[in-house]
Amino acid sequence: MANAKLSELRKKVRPFEDADDKASSKQMMNTLPPFFALWVIAYFSLSISVWIAIPIAVIAAGFLVRIFIIFHDCCHGSFFKNRKLNNFVGTVTGILTMFPYSKWKREHAIHHATSSNLNKRGTGDVWIMTVDEYLKSSALERLQYRLYRNPIVMFGLGPIYMLFITNRMNRKDAKKAERRNTYLTNVMILGISLLLIWLIGFYAFFVIQFTIMFVSGMAGIWLFYVQHQFEDSYFEDESEWDYVKAAIDGSSYYKLPRVLQWLTGNIGYHHVHHLSPKVPNYHLETVHEQTPPLQEATTITLRSSLKSIKFRLYDERKKTFVSFKEIKQMMRHNQTVNY
Repeated sequence: MANAKLSELRKKVRPFEDADDKASSKQMMNTLPPFFALWVIAYFSLSISVWIAIPIAVIAAGFLVRIFIIFHDCCHGSFFKNRKLNNFVGTVTGILTMFPYSKWKREHAIHHATSSNLNKRGTGDVWIMTVDEYLKSSALERLQYRLYRNPIVMFGLGPIYMLFITNRMNRKDAKKAERRNTYLTNVMILGISLLLIWLIGFYAFFVIQFTIMFVSGMAGIWLFYVQHQFEDSYFEDESEWDYVKAAIDGSSYYKLPRVLQWLTGNIGYHHVHHLSPKVPNYHLETVHEQTPPLQEATTITLRSSLKSIKFRLYDERKKTFVSFKEIKQMMRHNQTVNY
């Protein structure tokens, strides 16, 4: 049944998997120039007041999130028809967003192949422990996990750690092409940064660029987090894992206000994207609207998505996320019963 359902859904989605170079070029034009313009406006506003420059930089961060979606589609080979053009644009937008194209492309492909699979966690996803794993872990491991899942750490320190540490390094067994792409990205980021510091000074560069990178990084982590971690999200052992259920039940439909939907490149239709990563971001909404089975995906809003902050551990028995508070209460109850 699962294979039949997958075949049927893919057949309906397939017409939207072809990149539209005209639409992609249009998206480049309504995203990249405004981003650079906002960067310049923020710089000149800095001479008036830092409190004028920072809000403008925050808006620029929204456009950088949209640039990341272009980068993301290039990683899937879905933004342009031409593979070399995807690789080129992906590398350039990777420099702007501080993400090494080849490295992230590989890690993200693994994420798609293993999403919601409890036996294949750890690459390209957020660290998730099951209740049983947490209860069996040492005090140090529990502390590390609790720190990792703390909102201040995840969304405050997370962007800094991701952009300036993990994104700057290769894995030990990375192939030469992947290593070279990461080195190129790092050298270009450093070179552009030094050039801008020379032109406008360290203070102006730091205030504007750090604001843009931090806010966009925080938004990116939030989007990735909330679209796979909602109350009844699908997770299963590999023996029972199903690709279609992982896409539709393990990824949410994040219903955002139109402005935020535009800035995030329709990534809120995450269930559609996981079903078929080849669908360009500008076709995701259409696929959702024209494919009734996809409308069965869990819908979350800005307000309801805030609940996901308390989801810390996955309970395999109840098939739901639980909080640390709930686990603490359960542990106390078990100790009382055993006593």
